Order: sequence, then C-alpha cells, then structure tokens
Amino acid sequence: MDADVVVVGAGLAGLVAAAEAADGGARVVVLDQEPEASLGGQAWWSFGGVFLVDTPEQRRMGVRDSLDTARRDWMGTAAFDRDSDHWPRRWAEAYLDFAAGEKRSWLRRQGVRFFPVVGWAERGDGRARGHGNSVPRFHIVWGTGPGLVAPFERRVRAHVEAGRVELRFRHRVDRLGMTGGAVTGVAGSRLVPSSVTRGEASSREVAGEFELSAPAVLVTSGGIGGDLDLVRASWPARLGPPPQRMVAGVPASVDGRMLAISTRAGASLINADRMWHYTEGLQNYDPVWADHGIRILPGPSSLWVDATGSRLPDPCYPGFDTLATLAHLRGTGHDHSWFVLTDRIAEKELALSGSEQNPDLTGRNLALLSQRLRPGPTAPVRAFLDHGLDVVRAEGVSELTAAMNTLQGEDLVVPDVLHQALQERDAAIGDPTSTDPQGVGVRRARGYLGDRLMRVATPHRLLDPDAGGLIAIRLHLLSRKTLGGLETDLDGRVLRPGGEVLPGLWAAGEVSGFGGGGMHGYSSLEGTFLGGCLFSGRQAGRSVAASV
Repeated sequence: MDADVVVVGAGLAGLVAAAEAADGGARVVVLDQEPEASLGGQAWWSFGGVFLVDTPEQRRMGVRDSLDTARRDWMGTAAFDRDSDHWPRRWAEAYLDFAAGEKRSWLRRQGVRFFPVVGWAERGDGRARGHGNSVPRFHIVWGTGPGLVAPFERRVRAHVEAGRVELRFRHRVDRLGMTGGAVTGVAGSRLVPSSVTRGEASSREVAGEFELSAPAVLVTSGGIGGDLDLVRASWPARLGPPPQRMVAGVPASVDGRMLAISTRAGASLINADRMWHYTEGLQNYDPVWADHGIRILPGPSSLWVDATGSRLPDPCYPGFDTLATLAHLRGTGHDHSWFVLTDRIAEKELALSGSEQNPDLTGRNLALLSQRLRPGPTAPVRAFLDHGLDVVRAEGVSELTAAMNTLQGEDLVVPDVLHQALQERDAAIGDPTSTDPQGVGVRRARGYLGDRLMRVATPHRLLDPDAGGLIAIRLHLLSRKTLGGLETDLDGRVLRPGGEVLPGLWAAGEVSGFGGGGMHGYSSLEGTFLGGCLFSGRQAGRSVAASV
C-alpha cells in the first residue's frame, strides 16, 4: 500500500481534505495534473466571497439574519424537485447549519479575516419564498482567494515537512484501480515538467506512467467550466439553446475528466444539467488562458439591454437573478447583451471579480483600499474602461448606438429602441414613488449602509448631460460552475446508481456538486462555492481519516 489516502486535485477542496485527513493520522498523497504554480486551483483566482449567516459583520452593518431566513432563501433558490435530490437537500441543510454555526470561528482560528462591509450578491426576484438573498451575506475574505487558500496550504505543507503528506504535481489520473468492486488506487500518466505560470495552459506530453494503491481515493478535481464544448454538450433546454460564443471564467485544466473516470468505475453522476454561468463576462484584454473572461460584479443601477437595445424584463437587472437573466438572453437569439451606464455609475458600481482584479483587498493594502472611497474607478476598472475590448463611449444616444453597432460589426441596436429603454429606466430611477422593480431595487440597496457607502451610486438619469456621457459595455456569457456532480452521502462517500456506497471512493468540492451531487439545486445564492469546497473537503477528509 502506497498511502492511506490519495487525493486527486490540489484545489481548495483538495487542500482542506488533505489537511483534515493528515490531522486524523492518515498518510496522504495529493496528485494534480498541473504544475505547482497552480496550487489552490480556481479558489486562488476568486474574489474570496464566503456565505455566512448571522455574523458580527452583518450585525455591525445593521443586517438582521438568521438560520431560518437563510434556509428559506436557499430552498427557494435551489427549488429541489427530483428524486435524486435526497442527498443534495441533506447537504444543503448541513451546510446551512455550518454557515450559521461553526464556519466563521473555524476559519478565524486559522487566521482568516473578513472585510467589514458585507456584500449583497444575487439579490433575487423579490418573492418571499423565491430566488435570492433577502439580506447581504457575501463576506469578502481579507486577502481574497489567495487569503483563503493560504491557511490550508500552510497546514498541508506542515504535514509535508512532517512526512504525512506528499505532493505530486504533473500526475494525471487516467483510471481508478478496482479490486472486488472497490476502488483501491489510481493509475495514470506522469506529464513532462512545466514552468508555466498559474492558469496558463500546460503541456499534456506524457513522460511516463504511475500507479498508486490506497484504501481510500478522494476526488477533488473540479467541474467542467474550462471545456466550453463540454459545457455546451451538457447545456439544459430550460436555459435555451447553448451559446456559440462564450468566454472562459476558469482555466482549461478545469476539464471534468475525473467525472467521466469516476462514472466508468461505477459512481453515480447526478444533475449534470445543472450549471452556473454568468451573463456579465468581459474579454480579458490581457488574458492568462484561452478565451479568458472576467466577470463584472454589478451594482443595481446600470441599464441592461439585449443585443437590439431592448430593456431586460423583471427580474433581469444587474445583480438580481443570474440564471433567470441567462435564460432570457438565450431566448433572444444572440450571445451578447449590453450594460449602459455613466461615469458616475462606473466609479461607484463597476467592480470586477477575481483576486488579480482587486489588488487592494488581495494585498491587504489599506492605502490602496482607501481609494475606493474617492472619486473615480479603481485602477483595474479604469484599465478595462480604457483598454477593454468590449467598451464604447459617446455623448448621445445616436452616437452610442453607432459605436455599439460598430464594435459588434452588425447594425443590431436600434436607436429608438435604446432611447426608449433609457427613458423608461430614467423615469423609474427618478421617481421615488415608482413601482418599477429596478427602481425599487435601487432604493432598497441605498437603504443598506454597505451599498450606500461603497456599491450604489446616487440615483441619477443616464440621459442627464451632467452625468459624464454614456458608456456601453458588451457582455458575454462566462462559464463558471458545475452544480451537479458525483452523488455522495454526508461523509463524502461516493454512491453507486441506486444508492449503495462505492467502497474506497470519496468526493468533495465542485466534482460532487459541492456536496451530495448538487447541494445548490438549480441555482445559487453566491458566496457558496468556496464555502462548499471548505465544508465538503472537511467532511470528506475527516471521513477518510476515520475509515483508514
């Protein structure tokens, strides 16, 4: 026996699982097909938003939250409706207990701290039992994604020094070893060494082969978001036709290989048609990987129009309901849409997701952070406005329409249609008694101290000549998360079709739908993906340690 546990994937879930398993006395080997530079996986690139419930940070911002409120929001958003949702629902309940209980103190004991202003992501459709966060719950890690990865990397490297964990990069698993119906190890290819930087595509040239035997294999290899063809092949009819043109929100290494490999070994894969992709993607003017996209973290004030200039319907407003907006846009016959805004909105509301797009938070730089309270956008946002491939400016509607059509290379935006959308939006924002849902949403956001301070511009008309001219930003669909995955029980043990445990195989993170094969159901409350990696990695790591 080469190890007690083989962990396949060195992202956040894999690091958490390896640390917990080694803490429990197990001898662990961690494998990853990428070079060491990519340790931490997708989590390193993230904005570091973590879903927490009823925290001191919320209470200081005047937010009243509770486990019951969070459960209502989660279940209304997940909309579980399948027989296969038994374990996903149980994982959701367990995760909610964790998010409202031990999660914050567990992270703080490892040195994780949070930015004091709680964000309000995925505001939802406004229904009492519908989709969305009824209160702000998006807690930003001080240090963003790298700050969340760091304590678990430290724990794993301490175990490496003590001889309990071995890290093997450039090891690609090609099959699971089976003995008597149980998983008893892995086999695969040793890839040639690679010096590429984090996120860059690495060579798949094979230098040799390897085999490892172990009584426990724990898969933490992520989803399918880096393979756009596989995303299209899995695309559900309820979201409309799959897009021909997308940008990639994750590196190509997020390829879904271990889903197919585990399924061939007898694992149950459920909810493969459930996925989470964004509609506010920009082409990265300085890409790291192929089709590299960056997501706008939208405030609520911009006008969102389709490819022809028509205003999107309720609840398809910036930051409200991601998948409802995705489904609506897929029905328009076009792969892009537009934000229309002013400099005033851009400087207050235009933020970009990702650790590299937020150097102040990532670097824990208070001097740089203070610039967010001053006039003007942040430096990364300014760079995208100045150099971005999807941004046009103009003084009037006719000129803006012409610029939008020139950028797209087709005369799709109709000036009168766009002008009407602008007037309709301006009337709603300018009238405090308007029942227009976007106007109501903006006023509600302004009632929250955190949004008023840092995220929502003072309401004004886009057609106001004193607002600084018009900006249009072309938006692409951006691939991101797999919401379905390998079906697991609450210990992270992978199940066979029919519900029996597949001996020797565990899963955690995105490859398991962040727990159970899809604890988010059809949709997400945001800030839940990193937390799902933490929780499922912890559960599975402790379980494998106990089993061996």
